[in-house]
Amino acid sequence: MVGVEADAPSPLASAAITDHHVGGLFIAGRTRAGSQAISTLVGSLTGLLPTTGDRPPLLVATDQEGGQVQVLSGPGFSPIPSAEQQAVLPTDQLLASARTWGQELAACGVTMNLAPAADLVDVVDPASNEPIGRWGRHYGRDAASVSAQAMAFAQGMGEAGVLAVYKHFPGLGRVVENTDTTAGVTDTTTSRSGDAAVSVFASAISGGAQVIMMSSATYTLIDASVPAVFSPIVVTDMLRGDMGFTGVIMTDDASTAVQLQQWEPGERAVRAVRAGCDLVLASADASTAAPMAQALVAAAQADPSLAARVDESARRILALKNFS
Repeated sequence: MVGVEADAPSPLASAAITDHHVGGLFIAGRTRAGSQAISTLVGSLTGLLPTTGDRPPLLVATDQEGGQVQVLSGPGFSPIPSAEQQAVLPTDQLLASARTWGQELAACGVTMNLAPAADLVDVVDPASNEPIGRWGRHYGRDAASVSAQAMAFAQGMGEAGVLAVYKHFPGLGRVVENTDTTAGVTDTTTSRSGDAAVSVFASAISGGAQVIMMSSATYTLIDASVPAVFSPIVVTDMLRGDMGFTGVIMTDDASTAVQLQQWEPGERAVRAVRAGCDLVLASADASTAAPMAQALVAAAQADPSLAARVDESARRILALKNFS
């Protein structure tokens, strides 16, 4: 999934679609241009697909969590309160509001929202949690509250025909630094079983979650050797095996995240897919999409087990697109 700036689309995104056959777009940045402008942008890019044959549609995603994280605003888009503010709403009211926000996305061709943040911020000072708590991106301080509100948000999106993405497994609410801007981000608290932060995702899976985004932090009590997104223990053994998730697993941004910069772009994609991820997100730097795609093709051609892993992911994403 390749990023395209809402206000300044790059030809790199177009090339990723036509030359490297990426399966999705992520509308990035911050724009107040409104729904009509986004509809035009989406149409110009989805229109690059062949009009004949059976090529599946692109997933078209953005970030409309609310609060500090709302890519699309202006005419046709409601201001969305932060998750912290959404958390005080009755669940039926939040569901109805999320349905409206989802309908606004669907009206301009957006089919996936990289929200809700299902991260449990149960540290003493939420503001000390740089990626989530500091910005009010959390739905509460206990697992039951986070689960109820995140699921209401996701259900509202789904009723509007927009895929919701629960993030960031197994939870990004206990780290100090942000993986987007810092290397070596580590969680020393979250464990593989019986953990409240993990239970939020278990509830989401029981409730029908279709897409889960991985965290790029490292979890020392689960697999201290690599970031979670590269860990077969976290992705395959834990999320697939322990928790029984059968939907699509995607990465967080793998293009410019400082946490992942010690690996070349192509290696990031290969490591993520080997670990069990289905969809690699290159939202911040479209130039990384080509080397990622090329590396995956080359590695799969050289390794039958990886080729089978790629085929498995492709089947999951095709099934997801039939839904959306």
